[in-house]
Amino acid sequence: MIEFLKGTIVHTERETLTLEVGDVGYLIYCANPFVFEREESGVTIYTYQYVKEDVLRLYGFPTRKERSLFEQLLQVSGIGPKGALAILAAGAPHQVVSAIEEENEKFLVKFPGVGKKTARQMILDLKGKFTDVLEGASEAEAAVLHAAFEPTENEALEEALEALKALGYGEHEISKVKPQLNQEKLTADEYVRKALQWMLS
Repeated sequence: MIEFLKGTIVHTERETLTLEVGDVGYLIYCANPFVFEREESGVTIYTYQYVKEDVLRLYGFPTRKERSLFEQLLQVSGIGPKGALAILAAGAPHQVVSAIEEENEKFLVKFPGVGKKTARQMILDLKGKFTDVLEGASEAEAAVLHAAFEPTENEALEEALEALKALGYGEHEISKVKPQLNQEKLTADEYVRKALQWMLS
């Protein structure tokens, strides 16, 4: 298994990025490719290699702890890599943890592909496990997780997100740029322009 890759991001799309390591370009699937900044000194991406029949993919994460969350989600019957990424991309892992601990099925079924049966299975399989992952994170790793996924009270951002929905963008698309937008301090119009720039690049 490839533990991590360090290189230069040469291309970013909605669900993937291309990382150049040496003279090789690795296509990496991410919950939110835009959380990785393009640095000349090299970006470190922690990876998970998924192999199934004729599928071979690399999934990338900013920290080992987020990768651990992804791996635990894969252990749940009914959740594959796409579903696990959708949950991570939703922007609130700490809320997922709370929902699992509190057995809140109504919250869990909001995620794409998660029905009542899968939500119940998540609770049965994962209750009590995510907390250890988050508490075991180093200070730096915890900062990355919480900065990326903490819910926002930014009214301008909320207004921008509503505008994006009015433009026809779905929750899944918006959730991919929300963590990055949440780190900015902009007007509603500027948030919209920035989001469109990232989503259409």
